[in-house]
Amino acid sequence: MSGLPMTVPSPGLPARVRIHEVGARDGLQNEKTAVPTEVKAEFVHRLAAAGLTTIEATSFVHPKWVPQLADAEQLFPLLGDVEAALPVLVPNERGLDRALALGASRIAVFGSATETFASRNLNRTVAESLTMFEPVVARAKEGGAHVRGYLSMCFGDPWEGAVPVHQVVRVAKALLDLGCDELSLGDTIGVATPGHVEALLGALNEEGVPTDRIGVHFHDTYGQALSNTLAALRHGVTTVDASAGGLGGCPYAKSATGNLATEDLVWMLDGLGIETGVDLAALTATSVWMAEQLGRPSPSRTVRALSHKE
Repeated sequence: MSGLPMTVPSPGLPARVRIHEVGARDGLQNEKTAVPTEVKAEFVHRLAAAGLTTIEATSFVHPKWVPQLADAEQLFPLLGDVEAALPVLVPNERGLDRALALGASRIAVFGSATETFASRNLNRTVAESLTMFEPVVARAKEGGAHVRGYLSMCFGDPWEGAVPVHQVVRVAKALLDLGCDELSLGDTIGVATPGHVEALLGALNEEGVPTDRIGVHFHDTYGQALSNTLAALRHGVTTVDASAGGLGGCPYAKSATGNLATEDLVWMLDGLGIETGVDLAALTATSVWMAEQLGRPSPSRTVRALSHKE
């Protein structure tokens, strides 16, 4: 399919988008059977070779909560030669200590816009979780680390239903006030629609949050991830989270299906003439390889289309 997708730019969109690849962490954390550490390391290396410049590597959480990522201490040293930024998720100061001891220079904390999800995911209220994050962010910043703040349930919650925009804005601002360098808005159960995305981004701007500090993290539960991403791009967002092969969901939200597939995102961005630095063929080959390791086909439509054998 030489020459496809045909490049047809659309006015008002950014010239370049940074893809924050989450497949190696968010994508693999739900796997029922343990993925060998060496396979995870190879996955990250292949993602970097495909041109991804930000690859979330692992999470320094207690193994009891996310058994699949219990090998963080073994994995991270295997990634020393990867030419990409390698953020890691840390839930608290213990996790931060473990990450810093291995030389991590980009960390992320994981908050919630709703009380029910904060309780189920962090065993704390929203306010208590922010209190827990405060020393984590402060110490990370003191050590020169870049800090990302994830905010889950920004568009809907499986227990609470619709989440008021002002409620999301309040918690988002609190995370940035702690010192987070950037904020990732999570549509954890995939219920967002483009107008809702525009409304939230506009409300954040009105409260003094600049668009260049915002990333978006959409799930494709209702097939809306790409349309929501396009709405965010039109607003000026240039950081988009995606997962190679469409891997992942959320272990604490049963209705959360896979993340936006990186290949599907790159196909759209390539067609719009937006630079990503990602080689789609190499990325597709990586996701086909990873699907073979997991023993099932990739849910990404682009991976399936490009890897289909006549």
